[in-house]
Amino acid sequence: MNHELRGYSSFVIPNSYFVIRLLMSKNIAVGIDIGTYQTRVVAAESAEVGERELPKVVGVGFAESRGLRHGYILNQNDAVRSVKQAVAQASKAAGFPITRAVVSIGGIGLSSITSSGNVVITRADSEITELDVKKAVEASQQEIPASVSLNRKVLHTVPLQFKVDGKVILGKPEGMKGSKLEVRTLFITCFEHHMNDLLETLAEAGIEVEDLVASPMAASLVTLSKQQKMAGVVLANIGSETVSIVVFENNLPISLEIFPIGSNDITNDIALGLRVPLEEAEEIKRGTLIGGIYPRKKLEEIIEARLSDIFELIEAHLKKLGRNGLLPAGIVLTGGGSAIETVDDLAKATLRLPSRVASVSFGDNIRGQIRDASWSVAYGLCILGLNAGESESVSGIKLVKQTRNNLLNFFRQFLP
Repeated sequence: MNHELRGYSSFVIPNSYFVIRLLMSKNIAVGIDIGTYQTRVVAAESAEVGERELPKVVGVGFAESRGLRHGYILNQNDAVRSVKQAVAQASKAAGFPITRAVVSIGGIGLSSITSSGNVVITRADSEITELDVKKAVEASQQEIPASVSLNRKVLHTVPLQFKVDGKVILGKPEGMKGSKLEVRTLFITCFEHHMNDLLETLAEAGIEVEDLVASPMAASLVTLSKQQKMAGVVLANIGSETVSIVVFENNLPISLEIFPIGSNDITNDIALGLRVPLEEAEEIKRGTLIGGIYPRKKLEEIIEARLSDIFELIEAHLKKLGRNGLLPAGIVLTGGGSAIETVDDLAKATLRLPSRVASVSFGDNIRGQIRDASWSVAYGLCILGLNAGESESVSGIKLVKQTRNNLLNFFRQFLP
């Protein structure tokens, strides 16, 4: 059977007609976020043509993540079972089988680097073409030190600034005239073997990956407004074992970083400090423990100490970028750790920036249990999937659903 049909085979007969009509009549995208704490799946369909609404969620699923550590897949069999469980739940809610998805990738192997490159314009009339821009970006990638690029794969390429004959220009350089084109480019990368492990895990779970997206980039589509990205903002996702940040200016990501610390460290600190079991410490952290008696002041000191460590790491990174205390839209907090009481006040005091916890809207008539910003990555993946192939990129990311289009063309021969 054609490789493009892998994962669809069990539904071709006798349900092929239903699936084909469904895929062709609705623009549907699926996002899968394999986090260290939970694996989340969201299926969404685009709003009617002409409407400027968020995609409508038609099905969600989740399962406890197993076999992961700091975002890495250590036990593939356990990870496969988690994905299958979450996908089955989302498929049942959506009313159709899920076998393709846009998938996030995270973990402390995710990183970014900025590099510059230039090319000489060769056309006789000195006009800059799309090919010149492409060559300049490629030249900037070649300037990345080998020690940094070793064993790494580029996920996203975001041109940040162009210069023509040494002068900064706004917008795209195509069509302008000059003798030299320079570009400063942000490259978001991950360890290649971690990416391969993720793709293999999803293939074992029966999922064909349409595109891979860095988790913080997907979350930013749901948690940040264009106004915030234009002014300057840092999005901090406090996960169970990692904290991921992405910094935006002029509506473009200028840096991405992952820190090997998370809300699980707070749980461990509470367990040690109050001498309680881990399960009870987790409930205390989340504020869901009923009838528990523990010293409030000591608890606050424990939580604040670990959160201070997190915000000091973020402050150090912003200082390295020259943006500490200089982002007008401040810091936006998301992820499971953002639910901790007073987290925004502590962020404001440590970073000397406006601070707030992300409030996320997932539209109306949701079939499922989307409750908070921890679903922002999976939902953001759906938005990217539904916007794939458009001429304008979304926050520096452009996706092309070439494989899906090929599949639909193949299916048409079976239609009456």
